[in-house]
Amino acid sequence: MTARVRRVVTTRAGGRSRGHHGTFNLSAGVGDDPAAVAANRARAARELGVPIVYLQQVHGTRVEVVDAVPAADGPDRPAADAVVTALPGVGLAVLAADCVPVLLADRAAGVVGAAHAGRVGAAAGVLPAVVEAMTALGARPGGIEVLLGPAVCGRCYEVPAAMCAEVDAALPGSATRTRAGTPGLDLRAGLYHQLVDLGVGRVGADPRCTVEDRDLYSHRRATAAGTAPTGRQAAITWLDPG
Repeated sequence: MTARVRRVVTTRAGGRSRGHHGTFNLSAGVGDDPAAVAANRARAARELGVPIVYLQQVHGTRVEVVDAVPAADGPDRPAADAVVTALPGVGLAVLAADCVPVLLADRAAGVVGAAHAGRVGAAAGVLPAVVEAMTALGARPGGIEVLLGPAVCGRCYEVPAAMCAEVDAALPGSATRTRAGTPGLDLRAGLYHQLVDLGVGRVGADPRCTVEDRDLYSHRRATAAGTAPTGRQAAITWLDPG
């Protein structure tokens, strides 16, 4: 029986956070009022109808495996940038504000995963790591469907030429040019090519650019405006328990 997979990407709207974090910040690590973050997380879990696992993301490749239903207000899982489970009714979240949130699912196997793929983690191989972890739970690469969430686009992601070349060497296809003609990175393009090389069955992308879309959080936009740190939106996936 094929499992029903749910996916949600939050925006800035509808929460308790104020100031630079306003209003639906879901990160506990950006200096926001802890009570506001807790209220925002409680609302997300209530409206989605599932407990949600959050990670203390460190731009690495470690994958957390969830094999028990978490407490509704449990702590963030430490030092991980990806998470997988075969349990129905458990939401897996990754947070981002320019990095690429990646949601993965093998419906036939009943396995889902989520990964935070920033420049460092993407180049280090966080997606091969999460695909391997899903395979260990019974997924097949050819059966995995992937959504690359909203992130900074290549037109807005300017980097030094040496950094562009270094990342493209590790993640081919990510080098690009910004709208100003300077070296840039399109991480979603590089991740797409990497996933195809891994044999993943289907890859789609949310086309929104976090810098351009003010309904979303963007670290780069906030830094340029002098309003950093800013909040984080979440990309969440789960297996429908019904």
